[in-house]
Amino acid sequence: MISVVLMALIATLGTWFVTALGAATVVFFKSPNPKVLNLMLGFASGVMIAASFWSLLQPAIERAEATSAMPAYFVATVGFLFGAIFIWVSDKIISFARRKLTNAQERKDLRLGRIIMLILSITLHNIPEGLAVGVAFGALQNGAYDVEKLMGAITIAIGIGLQNFPEGAAVSIPLRREGFSRRRSFFCGQASGMVEPLAGVIGALLVVYVEAILPYALAFAAGAMILVAVHELIPECQKNQEAHPYFATAGIVLGFAVMMLLDVMLG
Repeated sequence: MISVVLMALIATLGTWFVTALGAATVVFFKSPNPKVLNLMLGFASGVMIAASFWSLLQPAIERAEATSAMPAYFVATVGFLFGAIFIWVSDKIISFARRKLTNAQERKDLRLGRIIMLILSITLHNIPEGLAVGVAFGALQNGAYDVEKLMGAITIAIGIGLQNFPEGAAVSIPLRREGFSRRRSFFCGQASGMVEPLAGVIGALLVVYVEAILPYALAFAAGAMILVAVHELIPECQKNQEAHPYFATAGIVLGFAVMMLLDVMLG
């Protein structure tokens, strides 16, 4: 029987592959269609918000009720808030580093600094996504391959993969616009997702060997995903929407509906 850690690795390699597919769009065009990009980012936002509840928070509450000595509402709230705080602090660190880099370098070097910070920001956001997938598969430990739990873990991986596509494009296309070659832009874009398999394996191992943290870990991943969706993806997809004010919003609603359908229908 395949170990849950290996399953987490395979799943996160799949999410990285979708990131690479998104980065590969740089081969076909130098600048994306704003309408399409807004729709994709909105769709990814809806997917992440729905997955945060049905695939992470709800299982965290159920697991806490069954195994934790602490009240389930306390476990879910603490884990959720720590996940959001983790991303907030990480963003603050990235912003501080960006300001230092800007102040320390000459004007001619600022383009390189912006590119480095862009890649670091996307890479940072991929860490909790990889952890979310790893934790979901780690919950299947001890041979408890319940079909509903397995489908829930697969659904999370699918949702993360869907929102990785625009993230890959969000790195490679700006690099191309800055004058990088298509090959180099693609390489940097897909590299931003390579942290997910590592984070996925770590998440699965933590849950397997420290079972008590599973409810907290699930809620942590939910909090991290909600902050990324609300603070990063939704504002980004709402930019330049004067001509089509509901285009990005339709993407959010559609993404939420699709992920909700998958979660409820498959487990």
